[in-house]
Amino acid sequence: AWTKLPKGTIEFEPAPIAKVNDLAPGKALAFSYPRPSDLCILVQKPDGEFVAYSRRCTHLSCPVDYQVENNRLYCPCHNGAFSIDDGHVLQGPPPHPLPKVVVEVRGDEIWATGVKHTEEGSGEAH
Repeated sequence: AWTKLPKGTIEFEPAPIAKVNDLAPGKALAFSYPRPSDLCILVQKPDGEFVAYSRRCTHLSCPVDYQVENNRLYCPCHNGAFSIDDGHVLQGPPPHPLPKVVVEVRGDEIWATGVKHTEEGSGEAH
């Protein structure tokens, strides 16, 4: 599971996620990385930046969804929320930030290249 990964960025075999034109600003797309069982979410933020995170809430592994109106990732199981900018916990019971999937645009494709797993409180002040 994600919580058992060592802290820091772990490189995995790069994999294509989607075409750049598959996702409009403010929209999200579910995908799996690095294994088929590792559920993730790709978001094109309203400013056009692509970001991706594990889709499993760090509380009880319920799937998180993107809430464009609140510009956050939200877990409906227990009202947990995470920052779209860095995955840190905004509210609710999740004990850890969401692991961030490292993405890069290669031509007209978006690729996943690794996973960044940070410790609680290592990002900006909450």
